[in-house]
Amino acid sequence: MSLDPQVVAFTIVAAALTVTPGADTLLVVRNTLRGGRRDGFVTMAGICTGLYVHALLSALGVSVILMHSVTAFTALKIAGACYLVWLGLQSLRGATSGARSQPGDVVATAEVPPTRCFREGLLTNALNPKVAVFYLAFLPQFIGPADPVLQKSLLLTAIHFAQGILWLGIVAFAVDRSRRVFLQPVIRRWMDAVCGTLLVGLGLRLAIQRQ
Repeated sequence: MSLDPQVVAFTIVAAALTVTPGADTLLVVRNTLRGGRRDGFVTMAGICTGLYVHALLSALGVSVILMHSVTAFTALKIAGACYLVWLGLQSLRGATSGARSQPGDVVATAEVPPTRCFREGLLTNALNPKVAVFYLAFLPQFIGPADPVLQKSLLLTAIHFAQGILWLGIVAFAVDRSRRVFLQPVIRRWMDAVCGTLLVGLGLRLAIQRQ
């Protein structure tokens, strides 16, 4: 059975987009540092589940509204920006509130419920208007006139989901393997500050970016 050239093209383009650093990658790094591999993997699951939220909304026509309604798009954009800024401020608070430690000390890990990690990942993706627009404007280019739209959309989303699981899983695993180094107090605070600053920056950029 020959491969569908549209599926192959989508797989290549989606892979390039998946490995591009963004809020999703930063959140997985932050949560893995905070609670270990488990938190990173659960966050990853939430992020990738968000892809199906966008696929469903696109199928229902909600993405069309976002594309053509300035008010709806702006509301989603501001909500997503505020959420990213809030996550970033949490990291910055952790970077500035750490007690003085002696050289060689290790920062204690935080106990965070898996549901919180999943929710953070899901909301970060679901509140991203760029992903919503991507699923409306990008996916249809890889669906032919004779293709069953729903089945083809689910197939492409499944490919994107698998790529996200693979890439973010690698990120979480790599960070967890080197976590002993990152848990040194000075390095941990520095990493929290970097992740927090970048998340806040991404949120502010999203808020001021034009449709």
